[in-house]
Amino acid sequence: MDNRLTELERARLRWRARRGLLENDLILTKYLDAYETDLTAADVTALTLLFEMGDNELMDVLLARTELNGEYDTPRLREIVGKMRAL
Repeated sequence: MDNRLTELERARLRWRARRGLLENDLILTKYLDAYETDLTAADVTALTLLFEMGDNELMDVLLARTELNGEYDTPRLREIVGKMRAL
């Protein structure tokens, strides 16, 4: 079974990744540039949840000022955020 994203799914994900803060945009775009061809449906679901965060809260998580908590504290999101921080 092919789990790769279609062009439309990739475009939608990139559109959803657009944020009000430039710092978030840069980190999310860099992550998608590096990993989007390898993303699974579960990754997309996790990213969609991450994109629900407010801009300032997301920036604090991406810059390791705070850790994921509550509904965002999942193994998959911890892995994804770890990759984002490493870029």
